Amino acid sequence: MPIKILMPALSPTMETGNLTKWSVKVGDAVKSGMVLAEIETDKATMEVEAVDEGVVAKLVVAEGAADVPVNAVIAILAEEGEDVEAAASAAEGAAPAPAKAEAPKVEDKAKPEASKADTAKAEAPKAEATKSADGERIFASPLARRVAKDKGLDLKSIKGSGPKGRIILRDVEGAEAAPKAAAPAPQAQGSAPAPKPAGASDEMTLKLFDPDSYELIPHDGMRKTIARRLTESKQTVPHFYVTVDVELDALLVLRKDINDSAPTIDGKPTYKVSVNDMVIKAYALALKAVPDAHVSWTDGGMLKHRHADVGVAVSIPGGLITPIVRKADEKSLSAISNEVKDLAKRAKDRKLKPEEYQGGTTSVSNLGMFGVKDFAAVINPPHATILAVGAGEQRAVVKGGQLAVATVMSVTLSTDHRAVDGALGAELLKAFKGFIEKPMSMLV
Repeated sequence: MPIKILMPALSPTMETGNLTKWSVKVGDAVKSGMVLAEIETDKATMEVEAVDEGVVAKLVVAEGAADVPVNAVIAILAEEGEDVEAAASAAEGAAPAPAKAEAPKVEDKAKPEASKADTAKAEAPKAEATKSADGERIFASPLARRVAKDKGLDLKSIKGSGPKGRIILRDVEGAEAAPKAAAPAPQAQGSAPAPKPAGASDEMTLKLFDPDSYELIPHDGMRKTIARRLTESKQTVPHFYVTVDVELDALLVLRKDINDSAPTIDGKPTYKVSVNDMVIKAYALALKAVPDAHVSWTDGGMLKHRHADVGVAVSIPGGLITPIVRKADEKSLSAISNEVKDLAKRAKDRKLKPEEYQGGTTSVSNLGMFGVKDFAAVINPPHATILAVGAGEQRAVVKGGQLAVATVMSVTLSTDHRAVDGALGAELLKAFKGFIEKPMSMLV
């Protein structure tokens, strides 16, 4: 019996994925644990391993296909001893039925005058029936139906080649799309055209510009996820902002001493601590010092976190991701430094595992390296806080009634006002300022 390989859900929020690479081809023998393909989610690229054993009978989804729905059939395996071509043919057009779908019932006593469509219904229970505008019943496989809808095709205009005239995937693939058809679902033949904007707001926007004055670039999965989550954040989380200036001179001296004393291997230092590494450590310790601010809001109650798992915003092509430094309050500066570098590198290569960027208790976003003086970051739920870090720059300050020059950095704390009030946010920033301006306290 053919074995269906489905698009896996690689994270709790994953709805679709991109099949970037097949590691097998038709006719290859597959064993449990063998890598079948590379799947790209909105945040990372992961390898998918085989669970069953058999021979690849068909690759249903083409390499490079985008937005393949979770649980869609992507490949077919033939069991040991099963004919490969027969397995591929038997599974043609098959797809997981919707959760609430039920197979049509066959009457015990079929009437002699039953229509051809009713006969097909009895003999091919996996086909789903719909009615056209004139009431005619149309039988098609779920996958063929979905692809036809995405391509803008009328099933009534397609002649089925399956059992009893049922419309299957190859029938839809061979049909011509209507002039204004939307992008087809991923399929084994060819790549899908770029989708056109949909909705009244999109149409109004496009009318403002000459058609030759712009290029329409479809949103990828990462950009869609960022847009959705940040919109949800601003719509559901009441943001409150607190800003403070901190002096960095003592921290910069300590940082130099730490790096100068780093042991070497083959002439290279084993670590190189950055200002951002020290910010992560100071922020984690501040959260431990002010535990009432180290929380997450839920309707059922407040989650008070035991460990400071700090997400670090990393810019990658097409968006950003926040890999997490777990238990940052308990780690040394050198350990944080090496971990952040490793996470950032793998984030840019899209090689992070879901558990390395999902969760966390708070985040740090640093734009200081771009010369940004200060900014306010958007909270990433379920976090209740995020620290926005600006550039360290020399500024005139007053010390003991006298003007002096100091290296000053502005940081802004965004808080979920449901969980962290203004005074509590200010207390958290005061603790952070203390660790930054007296950096030796982070080492004891």
